[in-house]
Amino acid sequence: MMVERSSVLSAVPSGSTRTVDRALDLLAVVCEHFPVSLAECSRRCDLPASTALRLLRTLTAAGFVARDEGGAFRPGATVLQLGARALSRQSLVELAEPSLARIVERTGESAYLVVRGTGDTALYLAVAEGTHPVRHTSWVGRAIELADLAVGAALRGEVPSAGYLAQRDRLDPDITAIAAPVRRPGGIAAALNLLGPTYRIDTETAHHYGRIVSDEAAVIGALLGADALAEAT
Repeated sequence: MMVERSSVLSAVPSGSTRTVDRALDLLAVVCEHFPVSLAECSRRCDLPASTALRLLRTLTAAGFVARDEGGAFRPGATVLQLGARALSRQSLVELAEPSLARIVERTGESAYLVVRGTGDTALYLAVAEGTHPVRHTSWVGRAIELADLAVGAALRGEVPSAGYLAQRDRLDPDITAIAAPVRRPGGIAAALNLLGPTYRIDTETAHHYGRIVSDEAAVIGALLGADALAEAT
């Protein structure tokens, strides 16, 4: 049985509803105009400064808002975390599919979208399989330990200034991995990971493929709202 939203709201005391509305208005102002002062928050939300400060302190205690040394308010860690989670993995796969296809078109090697899994693992979410007769087969759904792997470094954002990391024969014999981070505002959303036979990827080819992978990672990052160049510097 469907419940009308108005019926739900009618069960909530009007004062409580008004407090939630005001807090949400303040949170929206902080997210849109940060860094923003208390006076500006009060003005934009048409609230007394004392009311705005009380609600902002509550939001700060919950991690939704942070206050810097100068007293200005910014989005807090909780907002950033919830925003990242709100972008569902399926949506991320859809955003990444064109880039994965272009990597395969330009290299012939298999390309994966990888995210952090449970614990210290990487989870392979999606693949565009290579076009060579001998190619890396699908790892979709597989979770691997992050330690000492190129994709782990990419998911931590620990890549050289070139924007990617190439690694030979680390997890599987005779397999070269090239990984680059997909950045989002506030962190790393995922990594792109090219995998192919080492005999086909010499040093020069690895550099060429690395640029392709890092460029496509930047394309996805831009769709997520990240300024890849600013993040890399």
